[in-house]
Amino acid sequence: MSRIQTVFTALKQQGKTALIPYITAGDPHPKHTVNLMRTLVKHGADMIELGVPFSDPMADGPVIQRASERALLHKVGLTAVLDMVKTFRETNQTTPIILMGYANPIEAIGATAFADRAKAADVDGVITVDYPPEECGDFVQQLRSRDIDPVFLLSPTTDQKRVDLIVNQASGFVYYVSLKGVTGAANLDIAEVSQRVASIRKQTNLPVGVGFGIRDAATAKATAAIADAVVVGSRMVQTIEASNDDNLLSNVATLMDELKTAVDAAK
Repeated sequence: MSRIQTVFTALKQQGKTALIPYITAGDPHPKHTVNLMRTLVKHGADMIELGVPFSDPMADGPVIQRASERALLHKVGLTAVLDMVKTFRETNQTTPIILMGYANPIEAIGATAFADRAKAADVDGVITVDYPPEECGDFVQQLRSRDIDPVFLLSPTTDQKRVDLIVNQASGFVYYVSLKGVTGAANLDIAEVSQRVASIRKQTNLPVGVGFGIRDAATAKATAAIADAVVVGSRMVQTIEASNDDNLLSNVATLMDELKTAVDAAK
Protein backbone atom coordinates (compact mmCIF):
# COMPACT_ATOMS: atom_id res chain seq x y z
CA MET A 1 0.00 0.00 0.00
CA SER A 2 1.38 3.41 -0.96
CA ARG A 3 1.87 6.21 1.56
CA ILE A 4 -1.08 8.05 0.02
CA GLN A 5 -3.34 5.01 0.34
CA THR A 6 -2.12 4.43 3.89
CA VAL A 7 -3.02 7.97 4.95
CA PHE A 8 -6.46 7.89 3.35
CA THR A 9 -7.21 4.49 4.89
CA ALA A 10 -6.21 5.67 8.36
CA LEU A 11 -8.21 8.89 8.08
CA LYS A 12 -11.29 7.03 6.85
CA GLN A 13 -11.12 4.76 9.89
CA GLN A 14 -10.98 7.87 12.07
CA GLY A 15 -13.81 9.56 10.17
CA LYS A 16 -11.55 12.44 9.12
CA THR A 17 -10.73 14.36 5.95
CA ALA A 18 -7.16 14.91 4.77
CA LEU A 19 -5.69 18.40 4.79
CA ILE A 20 -3.24 18.94 1.93
CA PRO A 21 -1.48 22.33 1.90
CA TYR A 22 0.29 23.47 -1.26
CA ILE A 23 3.51 25.44 -1.35
CA THR A 24 5.77 26.28 -4.27
CA ALA A 25 9.25 24.83 -3.81
CA GLY A 26 11.83 27.59 -3.50
CA ASP A 27 9.33 30.26 -2.46
CA PRO A 28 10.17 32.73 -0.99
CA HIS A 29 13.73 31.34 -0.95
CA PRO A 30 15.07 27.80 -1.33
CA LYS A 31 16.50 27.87 2.20
CA HIS A 32 12.98 27.92 3.64
CA THR A 33 11.28 25.10 1.75
CA VAL A 34 12.21 22.06 3.85
CA ASN A 35 11.54 23.94 7.09
CA LEU A 36 8.16 25.00 5.69
CA MET A 37 7.38 21.37 4.85
CA ARG A 38 8.26 20.29 8.39
CA THR A 39 6.12 23.10 9.83
CA LEU A 40 3.16 22.06 7.68
CA VAL A 41 3.40 18.51 9.02
CA LYS A 42 3.85 19.63 12.61
CA HIS A 43 0.65 21.66 12.32
CA GLY A 44 -1.61 19.11 10.70
CA ALA A 45 -0.71 18.46 7.08
CA ASP A 46 -1.67 14.90 6.17
CA MET A 47 0.11 15.20 2.83
CA ILE A 48 2.02 18.01 1.10
CA GLU A 49 1.52 19.21 -2.43
CA LEU A 50 4.85 20.64 -3.55
CA GLY A 51 4.76 22.87 -6.60
CA VAL A 52 7.54 22.68 -9.17
CA PRO A 53 8.24 26.27 -10.28
CA PHE A 54 7.42 26.88 -13.93
CA SER A 55 7.59 30.00 -16.07
CA ASP A 56 4.17 29.49 -17.72
CA PRO A 57 1.85 27.99 -15.07
CA MET A 58 -1.39 28.25 -17.05
CA ALA A 59 -3.59 26.66 -14.36
CA ASP A 60 -2.42 29.06 -11.68
CA GLY A 61 -3.62 32.53 -10.80
CA PRO A 62 -1.47 35.56 -9.96
CA VAL A 63 -0.65 34.45 -6.40
CA ILE A 64 0.99 31.17 -7.38
CA GLN A 65 2.43 32.71 -10.54
CA ARG A 66 4.33 35.16 -8.33
CA ALA A 67 5.51 32.28 -6.14
CA SER A 68 6.96 30.55 -9.22
CA GLU A 69 8.64 33.79 -10.24
CA ARG A 70 10.25 34.18 -6.81
CA ALA A 71 11.52 30.60 -6.90
CA LEU A 72 12.81 30.89 -10.45
CA LEU A 73 14.82 33.96 -9.45
CA HIS A 74 16.81 31.52 -7.32
CA LYS A 75 17.17 29.02 -10.19
CA VAL A 76 14.91 26.44 -8.52
CA GLY A 77 14.13 23.78 -11.09
CA LEU A 78 13.04 20.16 -11.00
CA THR A 79 16.43 18.87 -9.78
CA ALA A 80 16.43 21.28 -6.85
CA VAL A 81 12.86 20.32 -5.96
CA LEU A 82 13.74 16.61 -5.86
CA ASP A 83 16.75 17.41 -3.68
CA MET A 84 14.39 19.21 -1.26
CA VAL A 85 12.21 16.12 -1.05
CA LYS A 86 15.30 14.00 -0.32
CA THR A 87 16.27 16.34 2.50
CA PHE A 88 12.72 16.27 3.91
CA ARG A 89 12.81 12.46 3.87
CA GLU A 90 15.88 12.47 6.14
CA THR A 91 13.50 13.23 9.03
CA ASN A 92 10.09 12.19 7.70
CA GLN A 93 9.29 8.82 6.16
CA THR A 94 5.53 8.91 6.55
CA THR A 95 4.05 12.08 5.02
CA PRO A 96 3.16 11.70 1.34
CA ILE A 97 4.72 14.25 -1.00
CA ILE A 98 2.85 15.01 -4.22
CA LEU A 99 4.65 17.02 -6.86
CA MET A 100 2.45 19.40 -8.87
CA GLY A 101 3.73 20.94 -12.04
CA TYR A 102 3.77 20.98 -15.80
CA ALA A 103 4.98 18.69 -18.55
CA ASN A 104 7.83 20.80 -19.88
CA PRO A 105 10.38 20.13 -17.07
CA ILE A 106 9.53 16.41 -17.24
CA GLU A 107 9.89 16.32 -21.01
CA ALA A 108 13.24 18.08 -20.71
CA ILE A 109 14.76 15.10 -18.90
CA GLY A 110 12.46 12.39 -20.24
CA ALA A 111 9.65 10.48 -18.55
CA THR A 112 11.78 7.49 -17.62
CA ALA A 113 14.55 9.58 -16.09
CA PHE A 114 12.00 11.68 -14.23
CA ALA A 115 10.27 8.61 -12.81
CA ASP A 116 13.63 7.17 -11.70
CA ARG A 117 14.66 10.42 -10.03
CA ALA A 118 11.26 10.91 -8.38
CA LYS A 119 11.46 7.37 -7.00
CA ALA A 120 14.99 7.96 -5.73
CA ALA A 121 13.78 11.11 -3.96
CA ASP A 122 10.86 9.17 -2.42
CA VAL A 123 8.08 11.13 -4.11
CA ASP A 124 4.62 9.58 -3.65
CA GLY A 125 2.43 11.21 -6.27
CA VAL A 126 2.67 13.43 -9.34
CA ILE A 127 0.12 15.89 -10.74
CA THR A 128 1.05 17.05 -14.23
CA VAL A 129 -1.43 19.74 -15.14
CA ASP A 130 -0.99 19.66 -18.90
CA TYR A 131 -0.62 15.93 -19.56
CA PRO A 132 -3.95 14.91 -21.13
CA PRO A 133 -4.98 11.43 -20.00
CA GLU A 134 -5.46 10.40 -23.63
CA GLU A 135 -1.76 10.90 -24.35
CA CYS A 136 0.17 9.97 -21.22
CA GLY A 137 -0.29 6.22 -20.93
CA ASP A 138 3.47 5.57 -21.02
CA PHE A 139 4.13 8.21 -18.38
CA VAL A 140 1.45 6.75 -16.12
CA GLN A 141 3.00 3.31 -16.52
CA GLN A 142 6.45 4.70 -15.71
CA LEU A 143 5.11 6.14 -12.46
CA ARG A 144 3.03 3.12 -11.48
CA SER A 145 5.93 0.72 -12.05
CA ARG A 146 7.80 2.69 -9.40
CA ASP A 147 4.87 2.83 -6.96
CA ILE A 148 4.29 6.53 -7.59
CA ASP A 149 0.64 7.56 -7.90
CA PRO A 150 -0.40 9.55 -11.00
CA VAL A 151 -2.99 12.00 -9.70
CA PHE A 152 -5.29 13.63 -12.26
CA LEU A 153 -7.41 16.75 -12.22
CA LEU A 154 -11.14 16.71 -12.87
CA SER A 155 -12.95 19.97 -13.51
CA PRO A 156 -16.57 21.18 -13.62
CA THR A 157 -16.41 20.87 -17.41
CA THR A 158 -15.09 17.28 -17.50
CA ASP A 159 -17.79 15.13 -19.10
CA GLN A 160 -18.76 11.66 -17.84
CA LYS A 161 -16.90 9.80 -20.57
CA ARG A 162 -13.68 11.61 -19.78
CA VAL A 163 -14.16 11.07 -16.04
CA ASP A 164 -14.19 7.33 -16.78
CA LEU A 165 -10.96 7.65 -18.76
CA ILE A 166 -9.26 9.66 -16.01
CA VAL A 167 -10.28 7.56 -13.02
CA ASN A 168 -9.11 4.44 -14.85
CA GLN A 169 -5.63 5.97 -15.19
CA ALA A 170 -5.41 7.59 -11.76
CA SER A 171 -4.31 6.11 -8.47
CA GLY A 172 -3.90 7.53 -4.98
CA PHE A 173 -6.79 9.97 -5.37
CA VAL A 174 -8.44 12.21 -7.93
CA TYR A 175 -8.31 15.97 -7.58
CA TYR A 176 -11.54 17.84 -8.31
CA VAL A 177 -11.01 21.45 -9.32
CA SER A 178 -13.92 23.12 -7.56
CA LEU A 179 -14.49 25.98 -9.98
CA LYS A 180 -13.90 27.13 -13.51
CA GLY A 181 -10.76 29.22 -13.76
CA VAL A 182 -7.34 29.29 -12.19
CA THR A 183 -6.03 28.82 -8.65
CA GLY A 184 -6.92 31.58 -6.24
CA ALA A 185 -10.32 32.39 -7.70
CA ALA A 186 -13.18 32.98 -5.27
CA ASN A 187 -16.91 32.17 -5.37
CA LEU A 188 -16.78 28.54 -4.28
CA ASP A 189 -20.24 27.00 -4.76
CA ILE A 190 -20.34 24.23 -2.15
CA ALA A 191 -23.70 22.87 -3.29
CA GLU A 192 -22.45 22.48 -6.85
CA VAL A 193 -19.17 20.93 -5.66
CA SER A 194 -21.10 18.50 -3.47
CA GLN A 195 -23.19 17.32 -6.41
CA ARG A 196 -20.14 16.90 -8.57
CA VAL A 197 -18.18 14.99 -5.93
CA ALA A 198 -21.15 12.67 -5.42
CA SER A 199 -21.24 12.05 -9.16
CA ILE A 200 -17.51 11.26 -9.27
CA ARG A 201 -17.91 8.81 -6.38
CA LYS A 202 -20.32 6.80 -8.53
CA GLN A 203 -17.53 6.29 -11.06
CA THR A 204 -14.59 5.46 -8.80
CA ASN A 205 -13.64 4.16 -5.39
CA LEU A 206 -10.61 6.44 -5.29
CA PRO A 207 -10.65 9.18 -2.65
CA VAL A 208 -11.74 12.57 -4.01
CA GLY A 209 -9.71 15.65 -3.07
CA VAL A 210 -11.08 19.13 -3.70
CA GLY A 211 -9.02 22.25 -4.32
CA PHE A 212 -9.09 25.73 -5.92
CA GLY A 213 -11.12 28.42 -4.14
CA ILE A 214 -10.63 27.18 -0.55
CA ARG A 215 -9.48 30.33 1.14
CA ASP A 216 -10.30 30.17 4.85
CA ALA A 217 -11.49 27.99 7.72
CA ALA A 218 -15.16 28.27 6.69
CA THR A 219 -14.62 27.08 3.12
CA ALA A 220 -12.19 24.41 4.32
CA LYS A 221 -14.78 23.07 6.78
CA ALA A 222 -17.57 23.09 4.19
CA THR A 223 -15.36 21.28 1.67
CA ALA A 224 -14.12 18.77 4.24
CA ALA A 225 -17.70 17.70 4.86
CA ILE A 226 -18.10 16.49 1.28
CA ALA A 227 -14.59 15.44 0.20
CA ASP A 228 -11.85 13.02 1.25
CA ALA A 229 -9.18 15.72 1.07
CA VAL A 230 -9.07 19.51 1.15
CA VAL A 231 -6.27 21.18 -0.83
CA VAL A 232 -5.32 24.73 0.16
CA GLY A 233 -2.91 26.49 -2.18
CA SER A 234 -3.25 30.19 -2.91
CA ARG A 235 -4.16 31.13 0.67
CA MET A 236 -1.06 29.31 1.89
CA VAL A 237 1.11 31.06 -0.69
CA GLN A 238 -0.45 34.43 0.17
CA THR A 239 0.57 33.91 3.78
CA ILE A 240 4.11 33.07 2.71
CA GLU A 241 4.21 36.11 0.44
CA ALA A 242 3.09 38.41 3.26
CA SER A 243 5.69 37.10 5.72
CA ASN A 244 9.34 37.82 6.36
CA ASP A 245 12.19 35.61 7.51
CA ASP A 246 11.32 36.22 11.16
CA ASN A 247 7.61 35.35 11.08
CA LEU A 248 7.33 33.03 8.07
CA LEU A 249 7.09 29.75 9.95
CA SER A 250 4.88 31.11 12.74
CA ASN A 251 2.44 32.67 10.24
CA VAL A 252 2.18 29.42 8.30
CA ALA A 253 1.72 27.49 11.55
CA THR A 254 -1.12 29.79 12.61
CA LEU A 255 -2.93 29.34 9.29
CA MET A 256 -2.45 25.57 9.42
CA ASP A 257 -3.86 25.42 12.95
CA GLU A 258 -6.98 27.30 11.79
CA LEU A 259 -7.46 25.07 8.77
CA LYS A 260 -6.81 21.82 10.65
CA THR A 261 -9.30 22.71 13.36
CA ALA A 262 -11.91 23.52 10.72
CA VAL A 263 -11.30 20.36 8.68
CA ASP A 264 -11.42 18.11 11.75
CA ALA A 265 -14.65 19.75 12.88
CA ALA A 266 -16.42 18.93 9.62
CA LYS A 267 -17.16 15.27 10.31
